[in-house]
Amino acid sequence: MARVKYSRKSDPDRSSRAMGYELHISPKHSREICSKIRSMRTPAAKQYLEDVIVLKQAVPFKRYTAGVGHRRGKMAAGRYPVRAASAILMVLVNAENSAEDRGLEPDTMRISHIATKKGRTIRGIIPRAMGRATAKNTETVTVELILEEV
Repeated sequence: MARVKYSRKSDPDRSSRAMGYELHISPKHSREICSKIRSMRTPAAKQYLEDVIVLKQAVPFKRYTAGVGHRRGKMAAGRYPVRAASAILMVLVNAENSAEDRGLEPDTMRISHIATKKGRTIRGIIPRAMGRATAKNTETVTVELILEEV
């Protein structure tokens, strides 16, 4: 297992950071959520993720739109990725708690950097008839998040 580093430097006096390592969520869903909440203020991003979890607000899909239905409003294609939204919300709460420990005010901070990286693939198989097997692999995702004071 390799050590994963942050892809961007930050000032430790004015920022806090958190990382979700090898989360069992979809890489495509996590990419679309991260592109939506990038540069949002912390309370607004938290409220947005909570609305996605209760299926109140959809996440617009910009890149991975094959077979994705349209949603009302200005977005064309969108979905409600509940599992990925709850995992990213957990990382956001960890970054807020880190900011409080450093003596910063998390309500006045914004997400200056959020990115997803491909994690390791957990190999699995499904036994089939005639002694064959089909692969059933689980992709993992690493999410890194940096909050900075405005």
